[in-house]
Amino acid sequence: MSYSKESSISESKNTTVNWPDHYKPENCAVHVSNQLDMAVSQANVWAWLIRAALWPTWYKNAKNIEIIPNSDLKEGSIFKWKTFGITITSTVEEFIPNQRIAWSAKTTGLDIYHAWVLQPSTRGCLVRTEETQHGFLARLSNLLMPGRMYKYHQLWLEALESSASTGLPPET
Repeated sequence: MSYSKESSISESKNTTVNWPDHYKPENCAVHVSNQLDMAVSQANVWAWLIRAALWPTWYKNAKNIEIIPNSDLKEGSIFKWKTFGITITSTVEEFIPNQRIAWSAKTTGLDIYHAWVLQPSTRGCLVRTEETQHGFLARLSNLLMPGRMYKYHQLWLEALESSASTGLPPET
């Protein structure tokens, strides 16, 4: 099942996720797409997004984040964290500063790809986040709690905008 509630902003190539074949939406049990046109600078949004150690301070669905190496996210970063009540290990697969970050994640019953795409907008920064999932837990969650991931990803976007509106994040 796929959830997507698009705003009236027209989609351009810049907001398209670079899906690895395995994770393309048509190949997955679950696909969720959210976007928000934020009234903040792209640089501030990016800084808060890659400072994953701070996610639990502003996004209630992120807990117990351990990053290897302990720094801002970058290509190849590995981070273990708890989200939706499940501990997963994620690896940053795509990283283009101030534009794109995507990670794969695995745990028992789930194989995930989560991407973020940022681009300038007349308000400040258009942010798109999409996730696809394989696995029995993806299908079960989608069946028992449809719309839950869309809801929490929208909250993540809104909290990101709120945090980025305060300026750059503190050092961790």
